[in-house]
Amino acid sequence: MKLQLFDTFERKVRPFEPLSNNHVGIYACGPTVYNFAHIGNLRTYLFEDLLVRVLKANGYDVNHVMNITDVGHLTSDADTGEDKMELGTRRTGMTAWELASFYTEAFQRDMQRLNILAPDQWCKATDHIKEQIDFVSDLEQKGYTYRTSDGIYFDSRKLNNYGHLARLDIDGLQAGARVELGERRFVTDFALWKFSPVDEERQMEWDSPWGKGFPGWHIECSAMSARYLGDFFDIHCGGEDHIPIHHTNEIAQTQASRGTQLANFWMHGYFLKTDKEKMSKSTGDFLTLDVVEEKGFAPLDYRYFCFTAHYRSQLSFSWESLASAQTALGRLYEAAWSWGEPGEIHEQFLQRFNDCLNDDLNVPRALAVVWELVKSGVPDDVKKATLLACDEVLGLDISDWQPVELRIPDEVRLLVEGREQARAEKNWQKADELRDQVIKLGFSIEDTREGAKISRS
Repeated sequence: MKLQLFDTFERKVRPFEPLSNNHVGIYACGPTVYNFAHIGNLRTYLFEDLLVRVLKANGYDVNHVMNITDVGHLTSDADTGEDKMELGTRRTGMTAWELASFYTEAFQRDMQRLNILAPDQWCKATDHIKEQIDFVSDLEQKGYTYRTSDGIYFDSRKLNNYGHLARLDIDGLQAGARVELGERRFVTDFALWKFSPVDEERQMEWDSPWGKGFPGWHIECSAMSARYLGDFFDIHCGGEDHIPIHHTNEIAQTQASRGTQLANFWMHGYFLKTDKEKMSKSTGDFLTLDVVEEKGFAPLDYRYFCFTAHYRSQLSFSWESLASAQTALGRLYEAAWSWGEPGEIHEQFLQRFNDCLNDDLNVPRALAVVWELVKSGVPDDVKKATLLACDEVLGLDISDWQPVELRIPDEVRLLVEGREQARAEKNWQKADELRDQVIKLGFSIEDTREGAKISRS
């Protein structure tokens, strides 16, 4: 099966063809680095990592660009409230620059722990102020902007198809607007450049043709994607929450300036839910990867858990479901370890696995093929080679796994030896009593042909 992907812009699965020979340009909306990433954020980056790996498995040369938002993302989608970075400085006592560096490094560590491939290009908003000013200037020259007392705004009504990505009901939004418009002319207009408040000192501000200030959140992605991927590239990714505002506004300003919809495919990962609510940093109550590890789970357990659902379906999180994923991944590791050295790849199984992923990244179905392989009568060395080939895309580090050496206390070892002697003498009552003592000490015994196998209970 040739690769086909769901395009949010067209609202359908379409065959994927690169715009330029074998090269694929991907832009992924990265984190706003004012706090730690929560595991809901990280699910989106796992989906994007799967996409990159599938593209590479199809033989494409991928140029993956990810931004770091370290200025301009306000607390309100209505372009009001504080810059999230400035807010973070008061919470932590760091400077805005220290805050950005600290949380960028924390995010990159999370990516490494989840075995997410690093992008080919990181780009920070604060490193590309000139590109953003130039982009806004171009929009101004083409008549798409207006000035208010607090900034330069994009006039969304000058585009006939504004909001197509999200299928927005523009008239309904205006009629039922709950946000205060302020000096904005229309509810869907958005800030391109914000002026520094006269009554407060900002840590991040720059001179511009319109006065001292800072860029809006949306303009950074249009400007930086154009810098590294051109005015029209293959795939733009992000979370489903980006569809109605952030990505809609990226498309609008790029259409006005460059005459394109920015990307040929728009792809979005869906939310992680906990207790029937979207995982969000805004409440201050969210789960990080550190919390997951404190609960006794490995980051790759969470990676496997995320792969149990399609990226376009919302996934409900619970510790029980994560434990099930941990058990499944552990069995996969142990099976692969027991198979010894790899042999030849089973091409039919591998093709079925790849076909599932080429069907809009259907990783749950691909995992079903993996488990069919594990339980099949295929020779162990062939299973091993085929599973390792699948893991080039799954990224579960199966080849690197080794069983942890179990440290058995002398007291337990002596009890087991005594039980073995009792069994040899057919003293079953004593053998059972010794087994019960072993269990009380936190261990279990499995009788095998090679003798008693001891493990943690």
